[in-house]
Amino acid sequence: MQYEPGLSGDELIALATQTYFGNVDAKNMDAALDCFHDEALFCVQTSFTRHSGKAEIRRMFEDFFGAYETIIHRDFNCTVDEANGRIAASFVAELTAANGEVTLLKNTNFWRVRDGKFQEVYVYMSGANVLV
Repeated sequence: MQYEPGLSGDELIALATQTYFGNVDAKNMDAALDCFHDEALFCVQTSFTRHSGKAEIRRMFEDFFGAYETIIHRDFNCTVDEANGRIAASFVAELTAANGEVTLLKNTNFWRVRDGKFQEVYVYMSGANVLV
């Protein structure tokens, strides 16, 4: 199903890279969750993991935020389908644990946006799933 376009290409990129990942990196739970519709679907395709609805997505982020001292998403390469409210981004996720161990992942996310919020997110992760 397609949704009515509502955001420009630049707004879609800002939603994904600045608003969403900016708040994930800052571990700002409420602002990160505000990027999602209540019934949003979040899937990690490479590990067959699915989180349905904000409550499940919140629990996923609580575990993720607790597992790493610092979270950095960087080096974004975005492709936008403005007419259909979709965006894809390849990027590096740099995760540092409390013991100093660093995990680097090269990921690609695909988002379907409805009314300025994520309806669906599909994640392809290069290593072990950190979003369980």
